[in-house]
Amino acid sequence: MRRRTAVYSGSRAAQPRQAAKPVPAARVAKAAAGPPRFAWRKALVPSLLGIIGLLLGALLFSQPHGVSQAQVEALVHRAIDEIPPRPSATEAFEKILPSVVAVRAMADDGEEGTRGMAEGKADVQRGTGVVIVESGLILTNLHVVQGARRIHVTFFDGLDSEAELVGQRAEHDLAVLQAKSLPDDMMPATMRSTSGLRPGDEVVAVGFPFGIGPSASAGVISGLKRDYVSPDGKQSLSNLIQFDAAVNPGNSGGPLVTLDGEVVGIVTGLLNPTEHRVFIGIGFAVPIENAASAIGLSPF
Repeated sequence: MRRRTAVYSGSRAAQPRQAAKPVPAARVAKAAAGPPRFAWRKALVPSLLGIIGLLLGALLFSQPHGVSQAQVEALVHRAIDEIPPRPSATEAFEKILPSVVAVRAMADDGEEGTRGMAEGKADVQRGTGVVIVESGLILTNLHVVQGARRIHVTFFDGLDSEAELVGQRAEHDLAVLQAKSLPDDMMPATMRSTSGLRPGDEVVAVGFPFGIGPSASAGVISGLKRDYVSPDGKQSLSNLIQFDAAVNPGNSGGPLVTLDGEVVGIVTGLLNPTEHRVFIGIGFAVPIENAASAIGLSPF
C-alpha cells in the first residue's frame, strides 16, 4: 500500500503532499475555514428535498390517477432509508486506530521522570502518540518522553520500533518522535482545524490509559481557550481544548478526534483536585494547530 504524507481535512486530503513545504497563502486562506461543522448533514438535503417533492406530487394528483397513501408512505420510507447514517464513535475509533501508537520511555537514571498524564512504572513511562506524517513522525507529550534514555513505540499491527526525539515545544508540552521502523501499511492521521469547534461537539479520545489499549472514550467539547496548571505547579498551558471524554494516566499524547476520525487535538492533561491523578470529567488537549507547528507544518 502506498504511504501518504500528512493529511489535512478540507485540503485535498486524497492527494499526497510534502509535509515540510510551506503552504501558499491562498491555500491557507481557503483551508482555514475547514470543512462544514456537520458535513454529514449536507447529505441529508437531497433526500429531504426528495421527500418533499414526493409529498407535493402526491397532493397534486387525486385518485384514481394519482398515487395511493400506501405508495406515498413507501416512497417516503425509501427516501429516509437512503439518508446516510450519522457518524459514530465506533467509526471514529476505527478510522484513527491505524495512526495511534503506544509510547514507552525508559529513563536514563532509573527514575520515573516527569509525571503528567503519563503512566510511570519503575523506570518506564508509558503514554500514547499519533502518526501524522508518512515518514513516521509521531506527536506525543513532552512529559511522556522528557529525560528518557530510550524510546519505543508500538504500532497498531504490533510492530515495535525504537524512536528518536527530534523536536519539542515545551510551551505546549509537545514532543516529536521519529520511528526507525515503520509498518508497510501505516497511514498518518487526518488533521482538522479547530476553528469550527463549539462546546457540545462530540469527540473521541484514543490512547492507552494505564497501559491498557488502544482504548476509546467518547464525550463532548466542554470549552475552548482554557488554561491549565499541572498538579505540581511547574507547568502552565494555555489555549487548550477542554473535553469530558474519560482520559487517565497513559492517555498523554493521544489524539482527540471528531466523529469523522479527524484529529483536532493532542491529549495533554486532566484536572483533579485530589491526589489520585484519575479522571473526574475535565480533560485538556493541545489544539492541532499548535501540535502541527511543533514540526514546522502549517496545515490550516
